[in-house]
Amino acid sequence: MNLADVVRRHGPAYLRRYGERMPQSHRRALDAILRCHTPAQGGSLYACDHCGTRRFAWHRCGHRACNQCGHAQSQQWLSEQTARLLPVGYFLVTFTIPAPLRAIFRAHQRLCYDLLFAESAGALQEVARQPRYLSGDPGMLGVLHTWSRQLSYHPHVHYLVPGVALRADGTACFPADPAYLISVQRLSARFRSRMRRSLRQAAPELYARIPGHTWRTQWVVHSQYAGRGPQALSYLARYVARTALSSKRLVDQSDHSVTFSYRESKTNTERTVTLTGEAFLHRFLQHVLPKGFRRIRTYGWLSPAAKQRFQTVRTLLNALEHPKPARATFTIAMACPHCQCAMRRVADFRRTRGPPELRLTA
Repeated sequence: MNLADVVRRHGPAYLRRYGERMPQSHRRALDAILRCHTPAQGGSLYACDHCGTRRFAWHRCGHRACNQCGHAQSQQWLSEQTARLLPVGYFLVTFTIPAPLRAIFRAHQRLCYDLLFAESAGALQEVARQPRYLSGDPGMLGVLHTWSRQLSYHPHVHYLVPGVALRADGTACFPADPAYLISVQRLSARFRSRMRRSLRQAAPELYARIPGHTWRTQWVVHSQYAGRGPQALSYLARYVARTALSSKRLVDQSDHSVTFSYRESKTNTERTVTLTGEAFLHRFLQHVLPKGFRRIRTYGWLSPAAKQRFQTVRTLLNALEHPKPARATFTIAMACPHCQCAMRRVADFRRTRGPPELRLTA
């Protein structure tokens, strides 16, 4: 069973109930999931030059909400970021939006996610510049993540931060404790203050709906040492071009329900959740990002506009520049089922409109 099976079975009922209120991005996501690996996407014919076997494969849809796509892009991103790792310790810093704000974030995603990125990055930069911490500008790689293990709406952003900062005079500075980056209490207070000010200025009508106690409680900010970085990058790579749910977690479905698995963090045991088909699609679709929204952002001397500053940090650390990995072509890597040799693509076939059940949108 895959996600397309669930959408095909429960999508029509979901559209009848929520269709008039659905964002266009949700409609496009459902349509793409249904089209993936079908005649609606077209296909290619592959041939094995060794044994003469021929095999046909339908194309992928490439939508970032589809759980059959995104692996190649994630691996390409992981290779590129691994090549940029520096010989220092890394930290994974996470900013989480409190529960009273989540309904507003879900209803106004583009505005609120932009504010989440801007103010969390600004808070981290501001606190890091203080003499008691880094005394300079940090580099930050941020990835937006919106779901919990049970697919509940839980917006937060992860930053992978190298344990080195760049001073205004062009010298490098490091944390006093190699395993400790920054005070999360101070970071939490600064993040909350900046979000309050920015939301009040950008959307006063939304700000007025937020309970006052939201601004008096401590917001969750977490910082942990992440070693030299590869493991943290592998963790972040799961979210850069992939959906909230893999096919192997889909356990069962009926005409009325969908069951999926998750791993309980406290006990590290496998559990299952059963929802109605409509409730499952609602929970899944709330993680579809607005069209064109950038889930990955960089700040400080890791940003694309600061290439010279990044080279300065690399030179100060006497770090060798890794070869830039070749760009992936994102075509299906087909192995011959008989001799396991690489197959050659010999013909492409145009996409078709597909059968009626594949078209949820007009």
